[in-house]
Amino acid sequence: MAERARLTRRPGWRALVLLASAVVALHAFTLDWLARELRYSTVLRPTVDPMFTRLLKPQAPPSVPVAAAVPKPAAAMPARDNNAFAAAVKPRKPAASEPTQEQRQMADAQPPQPQQAPQAPATTEPQPPAVQPPAAQAEAAAPPASAPASSDAQALDSWPADTRLSYVLSGRFRSGELFGDARVQWQRDGSAYQVRVAVDVAVWASLVLTSQGEVTPAGLAPRAYEEVRNGKPRAVRLDRSTVLVEGGRVLPRPEGVQDTASQFVELGHRFATGGTQLQVGQAVSFWMARPGGVDLWTYDVVGREVLQTPQLGALDTFHLRPRPIANPRGNITAEMWFAPGLQYLPVRIRVNMDDMAYVDLLVERIEQR
Repeated sequence: MAERARLTRRPGWRALVLLASAVVALHAFTLDWLARELRYSTVLRPTVDPMFTRLLKPQAPPSVPVAAAVPKPAAAMPARDNNAFAAAVKPRKPAASEPTQEQRQMADAQPPQPQQAPQAPATTEPQPPAVQPPAAQAEAAAPPASAPASSDAQALDSWPADTRLSYVLSGRFRSGELFGDARVQWQRDGSAYQVRVAVDVAVWASLVLTSQGEVTPAGLAPRAYEEVRNGKPRAVRLDRSTVLVEGGRVLPRPEGVQDTASQFVELGHRFATGGTQLQVGQAVSFWMARPGGVDLWTYDVVGREVLQTPQLGALDTFHLRPRPIANPRGNITAEMWFAPGLQYLPVRIRVNMDDMAYVDLLVERIEQR
């Protein structure tokens, strides 16, 4: 009887052990998921999507400041006035009041007469300038108190209004065609900004890139960058002097560093303000922070092309293509087309993964606040 009772109790103990193991595993998975969610939730701050009120249409591009875009050419020599030149070399007849040549010779033959010293014209003795008290001098030399605020406001006003670009997605992955849509959204609240790039490929792939930071007189200064591929997040944290990438590695922060999302808005602003010359044959370089590290990227302006878009018609654009970098960290590169008639926004983005896979984004609609 004791042996039979022991045998009947074994299945219960086994079930209990299995149940306990499942509970422990579930708790471990939940804690790991919660830790990952809490860790990445602190990278980006919450934001509210803006309300867009108008559609942007192509217009004549604004004039770019010449001093910032290209050096001033040397001053041209004034055209020669042939009439004035002929008058300068043509013999001139003496006026009626002027002595003739015979009269001048007779005057030279006579002895010279003593001349009277000319009287000095009456002059007014200059008075010394009024001396201001030290307090007035300091007040006059000090710049207006509102100058820094006005300069900062002008720097912020040079950036575009809250904008959302919607794209039609096409492409190829191996032997299959790709379809979907994408959006690039820019918004600013004071000196704080966010750039969000969302790409949806049919129903099986998604990519979201988000950059947050500050707008400074020198350009965008990213503070946090996150990319989510099919639900898996990777992040970069950018402090004043360091960049924290994957694996806990801390790298020095280069001057003017951007990230994969902020580069689209930063480049457009440089072109619109003349900070970088947008001309075929020119190049633009900057450091870019990604989860794998920080690298120097250079884009060449390889051509000026007219793009046919479904709703905005023909767009005059400049085509930028990246050079190979020293540390590729994969084979994904992005070509960009910027339209001067649409506030130098990126109206086409082509993401190349290899010779057999790419994603092409062509603008369909542009909304602004």
